Order: sequence, then structure tokens, then C-alpha cells
Amino acid sequence: AELGLNEHHQNEVINYMRFARFKRGLCLKTVDSCFQDLKDSRLVEETFTVDEVTDMLDGLQTIVHSEVESELINTTYTNVLLLRQLFSQAEKWYLKLQTDVSELENRELLEQVAEFEKSEFTSSNKKVDADLIKPKLAPLNEGGSELLNKTVACLQEENAKLKARLKTVETQATAALDEKSKLEKSLRDLQMIQGDQKTNANQDITELENKVAALKCQFEKTLNDSTANQKFLEENLVTTKHDLLKVQDQLSTAEKELEKKFQQTAAYRNMKEILTKKNEQIKDLRKKLSK
Repeated sequence: AELGLNEHHQNEVINYMRFARFKRGLCLKTVDSCFQDLKDSRLVEETFTVDEVTDMLDGLQTIVHSEVESELINTTYTNVLLLRQLFSQAEKWYLKLQTDVSELENRELLEQVAEFEKSEFTSSNKKVDADLIKPKLAPLNEGGSELLNKTVACLQEENAKLKARLKTVETQATAALDEKSKLEKSLRDLQMIQGDQKTNANQDITELENKVAALKCQFEKTLNDSTANQKFLEENLVTTKHDLLKVQDQLSTAEKELEKKFQQTAAYRNMKEILTKKNEQIKDLRKKLSK
């Protein structure tokens, strides 16, 4: 008969069943001793009345009830401690075990357990293994659990990778911190230089602004003066132009009048006659020269 467990777990079940059989034997011996005590202490006469028999059975019932109840309670507490050991070992591996209480009353499984107990403890050739009577459960990692071993191996491999990665990250972090310190120092120096340059630049800017403001005021003043002068000159130019035109007109009139008066004089007439005669003489001389 087998329970469907591996060898290690099946040996643990056999060890617990041996413990349970021992406790069950003690309980049965206690019940037997109760009956034996009744026989030795009360059954000393050959005849008893109904009341006497009833009284003896009630007393026996009370004693047996108390013993059986105490043993059942102790068995319950013992099973709780066993479950506590199993759950504690499972929690070390971050496992969550589950139980199905309804399976505890499965008649087929109970008969299978009974057959397993019978085959394990009634065989005359069965030898007791010293490892089966250890007072404590062996750790699960020594039980040959393939799943847990694979999980442990994977976790160890992952842990090694994480350690290597952590070392690399620490190296990079140290280099980054050194670089950060250098950059911070360079930044402080640059800020100091920029502060000095900013102070000088502010002074230069202030001076330039003052100069620009002064030049602007001077330019505006000059512009205003130039505008006034230009307006004045334009006005003078217009007036002068009008005066010039007036003078030119007066001069032209005066010349005409003068020429008219000159032509009316005797000297002008005599001069004109002389010039006419001279011109005729010149024409005659040119004809003669031509001939």
C-alpha cells in the first residue's frame, strides 16, 4: 500500500503513525485499567442490586469519558503542533500550504491509510529505521524536493547575477560621484568667474546706459535745434525767393525802361547812324576785296 508520496515524506508519515499508535495504545491501556480497577474494587460480591450496578456503570462512564476526552484533546493539540512545524518550514520557502478538511472523512482514503498502517506495522520482516524516530522533522531541502531545489538554484543564480550587477552599479555610482564632485567644483569656479564678470559687465552697462542717455538727450536737443533752424531757414528761403523774384521783376522793368530811354537819346541815334554807315562801308570794302 502506498500514499502517493515520495520516500522521504512517506517515512515521515510512518514516523507520525508510530507516534499515534503509541499514544493510542496508552489510551487503550488507560481505559482497560479503568475497567480493571472497577473489577478489583467493586466486584467483590456475588449479587448486586440494580442501583448498585447503575452506580458502578455511572462511575465507570465518568472515568472513561474523562480519559477519552483528555486523550482526544491531546491528539488535537498534537496535530496542531505537527501542522505548525510543516507550515513553519513552508513559510521559510515563502510557500502557502492549503488543507481540505472534507478529505479527512473520506472513507476510501481512510481505508487506504488503514491498509498502509497494516502493511507497515504488521509485517514480521519490517525493520525499524533509526532515521524514522527522530524527534524533529528534517528540513525540506534535504528531502529531495525537485521543485524547491530548482527554485533555490534559480534564486542562487539570480542572486549571483544581482550581486555582479550591484558591483557594477556601485563602480559606476562611485565614478559618477567623482565626476559630480569635479563638475560641482568647476561650476563653483565658473560661478565665481561669472559673478566677477557680471559685476564688471553691470558697471560697463551702467556706464554705457549713462552715455547713451546723455547722447540721446544731446541728440534730441540737436534735433530740436536743427528742426527749428531748418524751419527758420525754410521760411527765410521762401521770403528771400519772393524778394528775389520781386527784385528780378523790378530789374527787368528798370532795364526795359532804361533801354527805352537810352534809345530815345540823340547820342544813341547818332551812334546808330554811324554804325549803319560803317557797316555799309565794310560791305563795300569786302566786295572790292572780292573783285
